Amino acid sequence: MLQFVATFYKELLLLLRDRGGLALLFFMPMVLVLVVSLVQNNILKATGEGSLQVLLVDNDRGEFGRRIDEMLRATGAVQVIDRHDGRAFTLAEARRLVADGRYQFCLAIPEGTSEAVRKGAGIQARKAFGADQAFTVGPEADPAPVELGIYFDPTVQGVFRSVLSNALQRVVLALEIEEKARMLGEVFPEEIESKLGPGMGLRALPGADGPKVSFRWQDQPLVAVKERIAAGEAVAYPDAVQQNVPAWTLFGMFFIVVPLSGSLIRERQEGTLQRLLTLPVSVLTLLGGKLAAYVLIALTQAGLMLLVGKLVLPLFGTPVLTLGDDPLALLLLVLACALAATGYGVLVGTLVRSYEQASMFGPVSVVVAAALGGIMVPAYVMPKAMQAVSAWSPLAWGLNGFHELFVRHGTLREIWPNIFSLLGFFAVCLAFSWGLFSRRRRGGR
Repeated sequence: MLQFVATFYKELLLLLRDRGGLALLFFMPMVLVLVVSLVQNNILKATGEGSLQVLLVDNDRGEFGRRIDEMLRATGAVQVIDRHDGRAFTLAEARRLVADGRYQFCLAIPEGTSEAVRKGAGIQARKAFGADQAFTVGPEADPAPVELGIYFDPTVQGVFRSVLSNALQRVVLALEIEEKARMLGEVFPEEIESKLGPGMGLRALPGADGPKVSFRWQDQPLVAVKERIAAGEAVAYPDAVQQNVPAWTLFGMFFIVVPLSGSLIRERQEGTLQRLLTLPVSVLTLLGGKLAAYVLIALTQAGLMLLVGKLVLPLFGTPVLTLGDDPLALLLLVLACALAATGYGVLVGTLVRSYEQASMFGPVSVVVAAALGGIMVPAYVMPKAMQAVSAWSPLAWGLNGFHELFVRHGTLREIWPNIFSLLGFFAVCLAFSWGLFSRRRRGGR
């Protein structure tokens, strides 16, 4: 036990002396998490996962303009901005802001829109009771549609324009139906009385002017549309924070291959390893002390990265990282990831013959495994063939485990295959390294 503690203490001393390397191990993943999470969070907002910013210029200042404002805000698809420094935008100001790229869209509601819609709905309501009436000329002619102007930044792609156009079309359609129904309610008693004669219509009912029409039904849908998948249950996908914090945490942990393999090569080149192997100390004790020191570093990395997702990223407007409902499962998963990362570092340090080889092979192999494992691009957007390859990356095992805990609120029962795979990877790496160490101790190459 004392030999293990001495090896562990020796590794920690060497690590603490390399302050630049330690800073790189902790600082680089934190910067990656901040930058990539913020970038992807904005991309998700721009592609409709969040909301588009729309300047609203309401020159109508009537009921129709007010209802468009309310209903656009209620859709959640757009963020409506109608005032700046306490005053409403003019159309010229709004168009200039959009043209300068400060906002994506501007919606202009012309003056007199409410009156035009009300008049048009009344004409169409009266036409509904006279199928043979054309109303093509005169004061009862079919009204021309009121045009709502949408001004957009030319650099905005078509799919983003469609998001706003579809949201606006839904709102306008709902308001048109509401206004037409209201006018039908007003015209109906008049038409009945005109057919039955004076004093014989609905207004002749005792004790009342006639039945009143309520429009509370307009917000009570009769048919609901719900998205479903053809087979199985719906899968919850991670947001930018849930994707990037565990992803780059794993990347930082596996990047420990650089200092760990470098430490082993340095000991070999300086003759320290040969002297250690001549001592009455087992190979497992030497490897165990080294592994324990670097596992401690990896666990510290993971803890700091999770704190960044929990406390720092929300300061920049991102969602707060949720750590799931099973702290024990999270701890075991992080420990398994740390063991897999350090085990791989020991294997690389044992296999390569020079520091140059380690500095090239170690980082490149981690980057490749990260790309395949869904660290840089989520696995669910990869082609099917790449998703099959991704299943063999140890970083994918860890990332899938984190997603199960953070996104789907799983427990240890759901992630034990991921933990088992990571521990199996660690055991294989350690077995190869142990075999090579034992061979060198006997004088082999």
